[in-house]
Amino acid sequence: MHGLVVKNTGSWYIVQTADGTRFECKVKGNFRLRGIRSTNPVAVGDHVTISVNAEGRAFITEIADRRNYIIRRAANLSKQSHILAANVDQALLVVTVNHPETSTIFVDRFLASAEAYRVPVILAFNKADLLTDDEQQRQQQLIQLYENIGYRCLTTVATAPDTCQQLMPLLHDKVSLLSGNSGVGKSTLLNTLLPHANLRTAPLSEAHNKGMHTTTFSEMLPLEGGGWVIDTPGIKGFGTFDMEREELTGYFPELFATAKQCRFANCTHTHEPGCAVLQAVEQGQIALSRYASYLSMLDDKEEGKYREAY
Repeated sequence: MHGLVVKNTGSWYIVQTADGTRFECKVKGNFRLRGIRSTNPVAVGDHVTISVNAEGRAFITEIADRRNYIIRRAANLSKQSHILAANVDQALLVVTVNHPETSTIFVDRFLASAEAYRVPVILAFNKADLLTDDEQQRQQQLIQLYENIGYRCLTTVATAPDTCQQLMPLLHDKVSLLSGNSGVGKSTLLNTLLPHANLRTAPLSEAHNKGMHTTTFSEMLPLEGGGWVIDTPGIKGFGTFDMEREELTGYFPELFATAKQCRFANCTHTHEPGCAVLQAVEQGQIALSRYASYLSMLDDKEEGKYREAY
């Protein structure tokens, strides 16, 4: 039988077949992805083959080739990765200027990883109703920055249905990964969009202005009229995985466009004479925050760099 992995708890999976039947499955034996060192060999969004034994237990025996996935370095294992979701049409990254603050380095690392696997990203700036005037100005600056690069940006208030409904046409008939730091309001946003989901939410830690995990597993939630939203646990950092230094510029669209004018084809954009990227940064044509994110990802090859909370 063939089916779609719609839930992953880390120890077992729910697979839905074409007729809507759901099976609770384990992975058969020491199943491992070919060529990918991953903490989760099967991810939500995978198309799989399952078999049911004589005792009625279901096992995943094969994974179909993936058209894409979003991947990050595993939190505690330097040589392994964690796949957030597979076979997605787009990602919706929920960010907040405050309550808690999402760093631009985190945003840029997510965007670069999505670029690497050709996954379009929409940025949803949430909790707009809680911002001071200065924070609203900061939010507008960030929106202008990312829109100029080519990313679609929206402002949302997760508890307000009217601001959230602008998302529905963008999600219709698509498989959309929902991601972001803990505490940015992903579960609240989904509860507003999908009242039947009834996802657990929690207040921020007042001491540290940080979110607490409320989603502990990944799950595909069906949308009325067609499409899926993949809810994932909040993530603290986004360590990049399996990215070569010489490829990195290609995952920053504005750096890639400017790099064509560099004197040297193998320019790293860090110190070389005739570097068009360095010149663009100095002239304010490339945002300093984006360049800082690029440099931080160059440093990922250094042992332990990924452990920092970006």
